[in-house]
Amino acid sequence: MPRLTVAQAVVTFLARQFSERDGRRQRLIPACFGIFGHGNVAGIGEALATGEADLPYHLCRTEQGMVHSAAAYARMTDRMSTLACTTSIGPGATNLVTGAAGATVNRLPVLLLPGDIFATRAANPVLQELEDPRSHDVSVTDALRPVSRYWDRINRPEQLPAALLAAMRVLTDPAETGAVTLALPQDVQVEAYDWPEELFAERTWHVPRPRPDDAALARAAGIVRAARRPLLVAGGGVIYSGATDALRHFAEEHGVPVAQTQAGTGAMPYDHPCALGAVGVTGTTAANEIAAGADVVIGVGTRYSDFTTASGTLFGADVRFVNLNVTGFDAAKLSGAQVVGDARESLAALDAACAGWATEPDYRVSVARLRERWAAVADTARHAEPEARPTQTAVIGAVNDAAGERDVVVCAAGSMPGDLHRLWRSADPKSYHVEYGYSCMGYEIAGGIGVRMAAPDREVFVLVGDGSYLMLPSELATAVAEGVKLVVVLVDNSGFASIGRLSESVGAQRLGTAYADRDGASLPIDLGANAASLGAELIRVSTMGELRAALDTAKASNRTTVVHVITDRFEAGPDAGAWWDVPVAEVSTSAEGRAARAAYEAGRKNRRTHLRPT
Repeated sequence: MPRLTVAQAVVTFLARQFSERDGRRQRLIPACFGIFGHGNVAGIGEALATGEADLPYHLCRTEQGMVHSAAAYARMTDRMSTLACTTSIGPGATNLVTGAAGATVNRLPVLLLPGDIFATRAANPVLQELEDPRSHDVSVTDALRPVSRYWDRINRPEQLPAALLAAMRVLTDPAETGAVTLALPQDVQVEAYDWPEELFAERTWHVPRPRPDDAALARAAGIVRAARRPLLVAGGGVIYSGATDALRHFAEEHGVPVAQTQAGTGAMPYDHPCALGAVGVTGTTAANEIAAGADVVIGVGTRYSDFTTASGTLFGADVRFVNLNVTGFDAAKLSGAQVVGDARESLAALDAACAGWATEPDYRVSVARLRERWAAVADTARHAEPEARPTQTAVIGAVNDAAGERDVVVCAAGSMPGDLHRLWRSADPKSYHVEYGYSCMGYEIAGGIGVRMAAPDREVFVLVGDGSYLMLPSELATAVAEGVKLVVVLVDNSGFASIGRLSESVGAQRLGTAYADRDGASLPIDLGANAASLGAELIRVSTMGELRAALDTAKASNRTTVVHVITDRFEAGPDAGAWWDVPVAEVSTSAEGRAARAAYEAGRKNRRTHLRPT
């Protein structure tokens, strides 16, 4: 029986875990991110240093950033692989919380290994210990409990095998996955134990493709076959399950138009006759008009977020829902007919059950007309003359044109994801990577690192606004140090464009949404210089022609390059007219506030409960 410390046992175990689906086997945890300090340097740090060949180590600059990178890696690999993240106790551990929440919200597996206080309590209170007068068994790592799908603290070596197996089970369960936390007290990490040899044998975790229940499928097929104006909403589950071919076949065979959520963008090529593009608050007029008139909505792999449903106002009052999802929790939403199973298997089964049924020609004609109308709007927004000053929508068009079909755009919070969702033209299921489930500012550069690590043969374009950039610019240094080449397009409008418009719409008059001093004067901030100081190549542009040339230069370079482009935060892209429920003050001393409340009351009247039984 091998005698190893707890930390050495963790590293050895992780290096021998594999995942498998459809006969394709890969490392489940191929590497580990980490920042060392009090609580993990003597344990996990020593184990990684002596076991580098088994579990390669990568240094990040922030704990939050490393979780974003791990989550992006997991998304790029269809949740079949992820990365471990180790931190010190105290602030190192609590810095994981935001990234963990984002991973769990987006159903992405990440493994967190924070250090913890002494299990023996011999040193008490230890450095960075948060004392709780109610109990000595509470530490700051408990803050990770509500944002983790599995959480455990290893107080004795004997507890480790069961915890490791439970952690791997959750990481590889498509219905339950998210952040997994194993809190490791620093004294326990260095404690030696005689482990059973079986713990370190290679282990393959087989990711299943559960088939739907026959009776549930028959009920769903009956609803679909009766539809005259169906709409299919494709979510991220379509891409994770590799169901894009099944989706395309279903749409073509039955003449069903397809709208896509943020996570589902790319599930259908943008130029496919059945593709309506984005749906919801950040959607296209084509998708939203069809959604409003749909009699049946087939949701595949979507969790029906607030944005997707326009806060319950997008779909008609009499619509019926058929939901294909690997989780019963999501399949049951909106009182839908539940088809619980793998997206690919469920779509194929529904396709067969609907053999011989198709939509009428006049419905397909109306879909084509709406597609053409929106394409004209998008073309206008995406285009600008070479000498023109860049707008955000024209920047998106230029980056889209510069990117190859397999290249990836990465974005997260602010106004950019809305414009991207409407305007980006994806031909590949992995070419669009926008974190909008948690809408976490600072995700972009860290996420880009994870994407490029998972797919080194793809160019990665990171689109980031100045507000989000300032949240986590330090990961540029990680990209440079690790040789992870990114093309970062830094769109600088000296403030918060998205929240500024939202602030104005609710009567808050853009308070706190511009980078200015107390007198309203612009601040002497140079984000481009900041990027260069972190080791990136810098190209400044002021016209669309310069932007396009800069993108070509950045693509040709083998170094991370930041293209710094100034835009106007008051310029807005095309709007699909969907409503979003943002509560407005019921009483206000300002005319703007009272007008905003009146508009809010009018919008709220259009909300539907969708309680119709199926």
